[in-house]
Amino acid sequence: HVQLVESGGGSVQAGGSLRLSCAASGRIGSRDCLGWFRQAPGKEREGVASITIGAGFEYYDNSVKGRFTISHDNAKSTLYLQMNSLKPEDTAMYYCAAASQRCVEIWNIESEYEYWGQGTQVTVSS
Repeated sequence: HVQLVESGGGSVQAGGSLRLSCAASGRIGSRDCLGWFRQAPGKEREGVASITIGAGFEYYDNSVKGRFTISHDNAKSTLYLQMNSLKPEDTAMYYCAAASQRCVEIWNIESEYEYWGQGTQVTVSS
């Protein structure tokens, strides 16, 4: 069983930065996929970024490319999402998720992730 606990959300003005963290515990494979999803009010949950841990392959939604960076600290078993140049449309609940397979074909497919965190709110004001 895997447990995921997010932190680091908050309220910022447009153009600001935040770093989300996701502390993972339990059995995570050396090539598993860890990802960040978000859900804005009235919208479906969408994939933001994912990484195949150990291999370091990263995947990003086009809307965040060049602004967000995903990373994983294996020693701390922690996933990060550095978010820069934030926009009001980035406002959402952000979730950390884990899948027991590599990201390459499933990185933004919600149903392929077995474990989820409780979410952390990010609010960007204009």
